[in-house]
Amino acid sequence: MTYFLGMEVHQSDRGIFISQHSFALKILDKFCMHNCKAVSTPVAQGEKLTSSGDQQRVDERHYRSLVGCLLYLTATRPDIMFGVSLLSRFMHCCNEAHLKAAKRILRYIKGTASFGVMFESRNQLKLEGYSDSDWAGSLDDMKILQTLCCNFV
Repeated sequence: MTYFLGMEVHQSDRGIFISQHSFALKILDKFCMHNCKAVSTPVAQGEKLTSSGDQQRVDERHYRSLVGCLLYLTATRPDIMFGVSLLSRFMHCCNEAHLKAAKRILRYIKGTASFGVMFESRNQLKLEGYSDSDWAGSLDDMKILQTLCCNFV
């Protein structure tokens, strides 16, 4: 195992596995979540976050630090990308609901700290594409969000 930019790199005959296991544990310690109960999903089903509302405001420095750490972790954790990018929309107007959602992602990381990305060695590559549309899913601006992802596998 070697380390590169805080990422743990494991090389084998199957391919290359990249993770940030130690960084994930450091994040849990930094935000006092190392003893939390793990959850099975990073975002609660049907959760809608908005910039408006009657929620109590939270410390922006603390929230920004937390979201920044989570953004760095997404380099090897595509499973948390949606939730973290959703939270990053509210850096300027963070409230208790946003902090609660961020802590849920930390609880998810607690149970999946060893997750990472596996680049398998293969002789043939195949291109796979995925798309998704969220019709007026944002409660703040009611914009349509379309996503396209292409991968070589």
